Amino acid sequence: MVTVAVTGHMDLTAEAADSVRAALRELLAGLRDDTLTGRSCLARGADTIFAEEILALGGRLSAIIPSRDYREAVVRPADISRFDALCDAADEVVIMPFEHAGADAYEAANLRLLEGADRLTAVWDGSAPTARGGTADTVAVARSSGVAVDLVWPPGARRSGA
Repeated sequence: MVTVAVTGHMDLTAEAADSVRAALRELLAGLRDDTLTGRSCLARGADTIFAEEILALGGRLSAIIPSRDYREAVVRPADISRFDALCDAADEVVIMPFEHAGADAYEAANLRLLEGADRLTAVWDGSAPTARGGTADTVAVARSSGVAVDLVWPPGARRSGA
């Protein structure tokens, strides 16, 4: 069994999303075995693309939702149906014991993502942390814990800054 967690930027441009999807598909296909499991918080951008690619490869999806209000407070209206579909397709949905989304909830969710993970896939441009519980922090925790990190940032990929 291979368990792969994901962290990554939410603000990918449309062009970056396409190239990230292709890069993730290639990476995950190389890790695939009979029991590929992906863990994701299902945030827009990298997390959602990763979850979709795990399912497309026939893998199992474990969704780690940072807080009880995450769907209402964080998921944009345009992304609700995609979020709900991924939750419905997940083999496991874990809702962290936080009432409200925020740095504490994100940090705890990221630690849960890494528990027992064989690898972390980081869709990351290498930028310094801008907020607690983000991509850079998760990569640092994985590395300090001895979890293998696969960086994905295709040439020409950009963030929208949104």
